Amino acid sequence: MKSFRRLRRVAKLVGLGLMVAAISQEMAKPEGEREWHGRLFGVIPYDFRPPSWERLRDAYWNPSNPSLFTPRVLGVGWAVNLYRAKATLEGAFEALMGGVPVRKVRSSAG
Repeated sequence: MKSFRRLRRVAKLVGLGLMVAAISQEMAKPEGEREWHGRLFGVIPYDFRPPSWERLRDAYWNPSNPSLFTPRVLGVGWAVNLYRAKATLEGAFEALMGGVPVRKVRSSAG
C-alpha cells in the first residue's frame, strides 16, 4: 500500500513538473508567438487553450483516427481514443473466443 501511494505521489510530481515546463516553454516565447499548445521536448503534447466540443470529440471518440492515444484537450499528456479502445477490445475478444455469438431477441408483443 505504501509503495502504491509513493508511486502515485511520484506520478503527480512528474505531471506537475511537465506542466510547469510546458508553461515555461510558452512564456519563453515572445508574446505574439505564444500559441499555448505544442509538444514538450518534441514528444509530450500539451494544450492550455479552452476546450471545444469538437476537440473533445476528436480526442476521446474519433473513429477516423487509428491511434489509441491522442493529445489531451486540456493539460499535458495523452487522452485515450475510446472508439479505438472499444474496437481493439472487440477484436481481442473475437480472437480469444473465436467469434461473437449472435443473440436473438424475442419480442413478447404480437
